[in-house]
Amino acid sequence: MNSGIGKNARRQGWRSRLRSWLPTSDVVKKNKFVSWIGPAIYHPRLWQLNRQGVALGLSIGLFFGFLVPVFQIPFAAVFAVWLRANILVAVCSTLVSNPFTYAPIWFFAYRLGLLVSGGNPADDAVVGVKPTPEQMSYFHELFNRFFSMGKPLVFGLSALAITAGAVGYAGVLILWRSVVLVEWHRRRFRQQTEENK
Repeated sequence: MNSGIGKNARRQGWRSRLRSWLPTSDVVKKNKFVSWIGPAIYHPRLWQLNRQGVALGLSIGLFFGFLVPVFQIPFAAVFAVWLRANILVAVCSTLVSNPFTYAPIWFFAYRLGLLVSGGNPADDAVVGVKPTPEQMSYFHELFNRFFSMGKPLVFGLSALAITAGAVGYAGVLILWRSVVLVEWHRRRFRQQTEENK
């Protein structure tokens, strides 16, 4: 009896650890950024830890975590509900972008955007210049410079979001499959060892 319990515990060990790293379903359901979705968040598939659901949830969370600077959680939650992904993983993985990572992510995204779009770094010489009433074109110039910086940033964040989502999805599928194969070989080895006794 005890040996059977031990085997089941070993089989479910890595999934139990994964659950322990994630917030409980009650915590997420009560979150103000998720609870507004309504009864749809109670669908059982949103809370199952299966390979497809976790992979899709991580992909969604990373995509919106990089792409959207604010309110990533509502976007990720809506798409997780729509695509029946694991909503816990989707919500948690949006935190890849946070007050501690905004600066390096945006800097890298801006540089990546310049590379992708073929643009040049904006000339900051205009900053600090005080316009006179005669310099009415100053604000127009500043407006154009702002958007010239915005385009590389948007390109870079989009590239990061798509890449992170794709890598996250494929990575989970590969890792999950690898863990399952390792467990299968371990079980087979134990069975053969017990049969040879």
